[in-house]
Amino acid sequence: MRAAAFAFCPQKTTETTPFRVFEQRRRHHQQRIGRHFITEFYRRKRRPSSSFSALSSSSEMPKTTPESLKRLQNGSDVRGVALAGVENEPITITPESVFCLGCAFVDWLRETEKCTNNPMCTVGIGRDPRLSGPSLKDAFARGVQFKGGVAIDCELSTTPACFFATVSNRELGPAYEGCVMLTASHLPFNRNGIKFFTKDGGLDKKDVGFMCERAAEYIAEAEKEMAKGGEAKIESRPYIDKYSSILRDKIIKGINDGTNEPLKGFKIVVDAGNGSGGFFATKVLEPLGADCTGSQFLDPDGMFPNHAPNPEEKEAMESATKAVLASKADLGIVFDTDVDRSAVIDSFGKEINRNKLIAVLSHIALQKEPGSTIVTDSVTSSGLKTFIESKGGIHLRYMRGYKNVINKGIELNSKGINAPLMIETSGHGAMKENYNLDDGAYLAVKIIIEAVKRKNAGGGGIGEILESLKEPLESSEVRLKIANPEFKKVGSDVIEQFKQAIESGYFEPNFVCAKENFEGIRAESEAKGWFLLRSSLHDPVMVLNIESDEEGGVKKYAEQIVKWFEEKKFADVDASAIATI
Repeated sequence: MRAAAFAFCPQKTTETTPFRVFEQRRRHHQQRIGRHFITEFYRRKRRPSSSFSALSSSSEMPKTTPESLKRLQNGSDVRGVALAGVENEPITITPESVFCLGCAFVDWLRETEKCTNNPMCTVGIGRDPRLSGPSLKDAFARGVQFKGGVAIDCELSTTPACFFATVSNRELGPAYEGCVMLTASHLPFNRNGIKFFTKDGGLDKKDVGFMCERAAEYIAEAEKEMAKGGEAKIESRPYIDKYSSILRDKIIKGINDGTNEPLKGFKIVVDAGNGSGGFFATKVLEPLGADCTGSQFLDPDGMFPNHAPNPEEKEAMESATKAVLASKADLGIVFDTDVDRSAVIDSFGKEINRNKLIAVLSHIALQKEPGSTIVTDSVTSSGLKTFIESKGGIHLRYMRGYKNVINKGIELNSKGINAPLMIETSGHGAMKENYNLDDGAYLAVKIIIEAVKRKNAGGGGIGEILESLKEPLESSEVRLKIANPEFKKVGSDVIEQFKQAIESGYFEPNFVCAKENFEGIRAESEAKGWFLLRSSLHDPVMVLNIESDEEGGVKKYAEQIVKWFEEKKFADVDASAIATI
């Protein structure tokens, strides 16, 4: 029997490595190696050196400034480089900056009246396995305590679990006034960041902007406090066990077969990519009777040595697919690092992510609530729209950015327009019934329930749902760099001229502007294909997506777009990438 006290259980095929043993090894490694740093990492198939330390010397730590704090903002969270040693990637998020953000979060909670029932203001702190996590957790806790708040260590956690720790329903959790997750999602091991939560959900861009600005007021205090050394005195209260029980209850009620082991006879392979998702196999599925033999990379390992924990990445999906087929499993589940995204693989090895994942979840949502609206981002396929409509739903193709998609669904629901599912092609998906939270584990639970019910009824696998989904024959995405600090203005001008060209009939065969364009401009040719030109939300690039339902169509459309850019001669836009299609 496995040790029940272990919050994140290990991969079956490897030596047992409980979380506290993992911590001891990490600290021993730091003491032994000292200040040697890695110069290569796994991104793009580069792997890290075994000689690595999460500790950085003070000379490598940049000075925290108001400008450096503002640069940490990444939409609705903060992100930066937390570890030195990777070429051309200097540290940008430091213990001092995180201390400042801890102070600012308490300020924000109090000033927005989130702490009216508890003036002390309790803040939970969870993290993924990154080696920089413990030092940043300590710094954030010190900031919370400096402002008179109470910091609670949620230990190794997931982003959805950190939200549930704030929910006001005491049956679900401790109802902290705020909670943060230290993670950089699927990004390489040397990055880290912070996601912020209250019982109302994740903070929005303007709230994070406020905190990055307010944090600057605590720079001097951070320097003094962090110079004292030592560690914060912080109570440890792991929450993952309670979160796991919530997911188990959902499965039991959803399958409703009258037993407490509704997954008995069902085989599920979990690939956690050495992130935070290993608990799902051992704390959610196995206690319900599931056979998780063949699951892989469940050990938390902040170096992510096997593949990037990213359901969108080809290597991750191929690795999990092989495991599913080798184990003859009914289903495979692939998580990203902090478990706010997931993808699935059916028993035949068919990868179900992006448009296919949206289709499966739309089918599930529309069975329960026919006639409702499914909100997605802007780059979904034409076939998906047809699929949703064939299931009795309405498809609203909105904007890129998972917070944009989720907030649009919340807005529709507030107006009485039922939107049970809001999901981006990246896999960030939220359901109205689950607090509008992007929760990869919850979406996996919904799919598992559907798969088991189909099997119990004598039907086929989850892949059957996709038989009527028309997938594009070809697709491509390229990025066009903008060499101008006013890149948003440049992008807007290009898009306006691109729209005029479409309306004038420049592109064949008979491309016209889509009826709804919430982001950039999308052109469609009936039964042929589409392309979308949009500006990136945060970076000085434009993104061009092309899909075609005819052989050679993507190249043909790309050639026309290249010709248009050559005629326009935009000085600040490098469109050469289009010619590589």
